[in-house]
Formats: sequence, C-alpha cells, structure tokens
Amino acid sequence: MLNRIYREFLAGITVAVVALPLALAFGVAATGTPEGALFGLYGAIFAGFFAALFGGTKGQVTGPTGPITVVATGVIAKFGIELALVVFIMAGIIQIALGLLRLGSYVKYIPHPVVSGFMNGIALIIILGQLQHVQDNILLVALTMAIIYLSDKWIKFMPSSLVGLIGGTILAVAIFPSLEGFAVSVPLLHQFFVSGSINFIGSIPQALPSLHFPPLTDPGLILTLLPSAVSIALLGAIDSLLTSVVMDNITGTRHDSNKELVGQGIGNIASGLFGGLAGAGATVRSVVNIRNGGRTALSACIHSVVLLILVLSFGNATAYIPMAALAGILIVTGISMFDRNSFKTIPTTPKSDVFVMLLTMVITVAVDLMVAVGIGIAISALLFAKEYGDRGVKVTKLDNISSLNGEDIKTINENASIFAIEGPIYFGSTDRIIDSIINSTDKQIIVLRLDGVQYIDGSGMMALHNLLEQLSSRGKKVIFSNIDGTVEQRIKNIDAVEPKQELRILPHKEAYNYILEHSRALACETKN
Repeated sequence: MLNRIYREFLAGITVAVVALPLALAFGVAATGTPEGALFGLYGAIFAGFFAALFGGTKGQVTGPTGPITVVATGVIAKFGIELALVVFIMAGIIQIALGLLRLGSYVKYIPHPVVSGFMNGIALIIILGQLQHVQDNILLVALTMAIIYLSDKWIKFMPSSLVGLIGGTILAVAIFPSLEGFAVSVPLLHQFFVSGSINFIGSIPQALPSLHFPPLTDPGLILTLLPSAVSIALLGAIDSLLTSVVMDNITGTRHDSNKELVGQGIGNIASGLFGGLAGAGATVRSVVNIRNGGRTALSACIHSVVLLILVLSFGNATAYIPMAALAGILIVTGISMFDRNSFKTIPTTPKSDVFVMLLTMVITVAVDLMVAVGIGIAISALLFAKEYGDRGVKVTKLDNISSLNGEDIKTINENASIFAIEGPIYFGSTDRIIDSIINSTDKQIIVLRLDGVQYIDGSGMMALHNLLEQLSSRGKKVIFSNIDGTVEQRIKNIDAVEPKQELRILPHKEAYNYILEHSRALACETKN
C-alpha cells in the first residue's frame, strides 16, 4: 500500500514538471499577453484537481490543451477574460448535463477522418499563432525548439519542454541582450529581425487565487455566451474521451465515459470560478503519468497540488521567462499534434476519407472548429449512407420455390415476380431498391419478401409506400411477405397516416396461394 502511494506521488510530481511549461504556454497563447501565464497555471491546477477527483478514467490528467486553447483564444478576444470565465463555467455545466444524460458513449461515433482533420487544423492554428514571436526573435524561438528536440533524444531524466523552457530562459538572460536588434536583409522580406527585442512574462502573484462568482442571472448574457460554451463543452468532451481511449489501451482498463464528462464539467466550473483556463484530458501528460506509475486519481491530484506550490513559492521566477521560448514550445507542440499518418496513408486511403479529413482541416483553420466538426460529421454520414446503401442492401429476384410443385411454380413465374430484400431499408438504400424492382419486371403481381429486413427508417417506409403507389397505378398488385414484426408495424403506422393503395401483408405461403388464385381467376376471365 505504501509503495503504491509512493509511486502515485512520484508520478504526480513528474507530471507537474511536464505540465508547467505547457500551462504557461497555453495560458499566454489564449490571452495574448504575458499575464496569461497565471491563467494557464490556474487551469491546470483547478481543472486538473477536480476532474481527477470526480472523473471516470484512471490516471488521466486534465489541463489546458491545444484544442481548448484555440477556442478559448477566440472567446477571450470576443468577450474578454471576465466573460470568458463565465463561458468556461457554462461549458462545465453543459458537460455535466451530457454525462448525466449518458451521452458520453456517442463520441466514439465521430469518424476518424473528422478527428484527424480538426486536430491537424488546430495544430496549424497553434503554429500560425506564434508567427509574431518568430518575426520578433526567430533565433531564440529556433534555439528553444532545437533544445527541445535534442533533449528529447539525449536527456531522459527531465521533460524536453521543461529543458527547452530553462534553456531558452538562460539564453534570453545571458546572451541575447547583446544580440538585441540584430537583423539581416532577406530578398522579398527586406529587413528581417534575427534577434529583436525580448519580451518576458513577468512575475506572477504568489498568493492563493480568489473566487470569481459569475453573473449568471442575466438571461440575455447567457444566450449570448451559450454558443461559445457549447463549443468548449463539446470540444472538451471529444478531447477528453479520445484521451480516455488511449488510456484504456495502455492500462487495459475501461473508462466510464459519462462519469468522465461529469468530472470534466466539475473541473471546468472550478477553473472558471478561480480564474483559470478551461481544460480537457491531456494525452501526453496522462501517458507520462501512467508510465511513471500513476494509476489512480491521486497522482493527477498531486500534480495539481505541486503546481500550486510552485506558483506560491516561485512566482517571481517567471519574470525571466521569455515569450519567444514559450512560442518555441508551442510550435513544437503544434508539430507533434499533426496526424502524420493521415498524410502518409493518403495514397491507400479511400478518397472519401481523404476529402473529409482535408475539408475538416481547412474549415477548422479558415472558419471555426465546431463548424468544421459539424460539417465533417455530416459529410461522413452522407458518404457512409451512400456507400452502405450501394453495398449493404441486396435485392434478389427469386425463380425457384422449393415448397411448391412444378406446375404451381410455372404458374407463379408466369404471373408474378418475387423479390427478396436483405439489409436495412433507409434513406441511403431506397433508390437502389426501387430501381431494382420497377425496372426488372412486367408481371402483374409483385411479391416483396422482407424477412431479411430488420430495420426500416422513415425514408424507407415512405419509399415502400411510394413504390406501392407507382406499381398500383400501372395495374399491378403488390404483396409484402414475411415481414419482421417491428418493420410490419412501422409500415402499418405510416399507412394509417397516409393510406395509398390496398396494403397486403401475408406470410409467404399465403402470398403464393393468392398468386395462384389470382392467376386462375385471370385465366378464367381470358377463356370467357
């Protein structure tokens, strides 16, 4: 037991070291000012602590992430920090509602090309957001990135992002003051600063944060902020539950998606109340936690406590951290977020998936993240419906009926066409079914055997009724045979609301008897 607790403490301390530079960088990126460093730290502290305490994924670490930061940046730019905190609290409330309504399991139905596309788009946004710092001091940004990449290969006892933060800070304080203003002339770009002025974060308050009670009594304000809150809530849910799946694969356990959403919601409410950035399940920090022995909420809670201790004890140290170093960390983070496999596998991936991925990525960068996700899911659903409608439904014309004698079979084949339909009848398959039947028979009686149909939606029901009307208008008689109970009831329900021609639903033996009797009656009429 003591050994388990020791490992949890050790993992929590390690994750805090990993989270520190990322929290600083995401906070500054979200606000666009050095003061945002504390904003990001409070997000890691409070969202991280309460999401771990109430969440449903063992060992998962919550804090500011790239996707959340991108959306939060737009919210802060539009409404300011004070109202952004209200948005984070509202987002938390929405996430709790999603969890209580047990909607967490639906995230798994988001297609991979959509997830890949919006993650690639977010990565681009993060990188493009640092261009101002690159323009001001490209040398310090580049050196920070180089330190991160080299330390990732050669230094194993310390997170590479922290090594980059320390290295960039030392360079900014010790060497770069003598290089300030150094510029070169580059064709087309004219004068380009290699080492311009250096901006530092500055000291952060070494005090416990105070509660911010939001003005949630104004209905007009709530309606204004609601779209932004929904965006952060849904994005945070997607981000967190995707991380939960990664954690399941590593630990061999199963997370509780609905409980995780409730925990994320409580965490974001707490973060907003204490003046922090919204958060979500962070994959890298969670993996670091697991690999260092963290298996419970204890390690993630300890990570938050350690960050709070660092804020209270070493707040003045941030005065020497350069903004360019944080830009370097964010650019590396953005590069690591790219789904490289989505580009490597383009030659072998279905064109429809490539189209969805690229479209989602472009819309994420050019328009809006949630718009991109919505359009990506809608197009994926339509493409799937078309593909499944073409391949998932089989319409077969039956010629041999083993249960009847030869003379009866001959009579039925001369006067009727029997079609067996297998697969779901829904909006994506109706055209194929109708075309297969109408264009392949001139017989007077048509039997549709539906024993292979287990599902029919509203479009499918209307399609069958329209098919009945078209065939009846040509003087043909239609029989529905061997229908599943649920499918039969749905067809009867729509017929009761919008009656067409006579609705005949018979077991297949009775359907054959009807054909034989009708055929004999026609034969008698012809003789007379």
